[in-house]
Amino acid sequence: QVQLVESGGGLVQAGGSLRLSCAASGKIFMINVMGWYRQAPGKQRELVATITRSGSTNYADSVKGRFTISGDNAKNTLYLQMNSLKPEDTAVYYCNADLISGVDYWGKGTLVTVSS
Repeated sequence: QVQLVESGGGLVQAGGSLRLSCAASGKIFMINVMGWYRQAPGKQRELVATITRSGSTNYADSVKGRFTISGDNAKNTLYLQMNSLKPEDTAVYYCNADLISGVDYWGKGTLVTVSS
C-alpha cells in the first residue's frame, strides 16, 4: 500500500508560478511510475505529467514548456513546478502512483486556482 499527500495548491494570478508537492509513504519500492493529474469543474480528470523510475518524463501538450515534473528520492517526494499559469490551469491536482503490480493509488488532491 502507498499513501500520497499533496500540498502547495492555492490562488495565483495568471502568469504566476506554484510548486506542488506529493509526499509518498508505504511500499515506495513498488512504485513504477508517478504522475500528476488534474480535474477542472465539470470536466474529466486528465493527465498533466508523469515520470518513471528511470526518470523519463511525459507531459500533456497543454503544459509542455510551462510545467516540470521531478522527484526527490531522498525525500520520497514528487514535485510539479508550474510556471506561466493560465486561468485554464484551474483544477484540483492529484498525485498518482502506479505500482509494478498494476495497482495504482491517488492522493486526495490540492486545489489550484488561477485568476485572470
